[in-house]
Amino acid sequence: MKSLNKPNKPKKKPLENIKIGYALTGSFCTFAASKVACEALVEAGASVTPIFSYNAASMNTRFGNAKTHMEQFERICGNPPIATIENAEPIGPKEMFDIVVVAPCTGNTAAKLALGITDTPVTMAVKSHIRNNRPVLIAMSTNDALSAAAKNIGILLNYRNYYFVPLSQNDTAGKPRSCVADFSQMVQSVNDALSGKQSQPLIFFNETD
Repeated sequence: MKSLNKPNKPKKKPLENIKIGYALTGSFCTFAASKVACEALVEAGASVTPIFSYNAASMNTRFGNAKTHMEQFERICGNPPIATIENAEPIGPKEMFDIVVVAPCTGNTAAKLALGITDTPVTMAVKSHIRNNRPVLIAMSTNDALSAAAKNIGILLNYRNYYFVPLSQNDTAGKPRSCVADFSQMVQSVNDALSGKQSQPLIFFNETD
């Protein structure tokens, strides 16, 4: 007699078949957290392509060597990085991604996006991608989020198709105007953005501060 038990189907991953452009700008202190977040997206089933700003691709800092960072993200994603404006430009026309994530996004890059300035591979990637009315997810990391960068964050929040990874103050005593995204919420934030929702709460209190 044949068994009536049917084999269990593999559980579908939350981001299966989703194509993500994963862009990095020069907030080097968050690169380690960004790598973990990128790994989580890959584990969730997404196809991820790294994108580097000129600074992220060229500057060696106390947080690591630029070439090593690029190699690590290429290894995590299994795709070569996009690191030039000319290679980022076809993202929109070819509909390469379902969503572009900028993680980390510096205050400098947020200002450029708010003002429509396109002078790096990352800003070109966003400009090219968003022309298709597809979502862009921003993971802020800036010392002046609650000062000079605040107006640009507000502008982007008011733009269609821009979403933010929830963020909090990361050093209220030493850097009271600084905010950093919670990279551990990346998978949920991507899912929310793909559904046209802003993850909430957008700003949360970090009990460790």
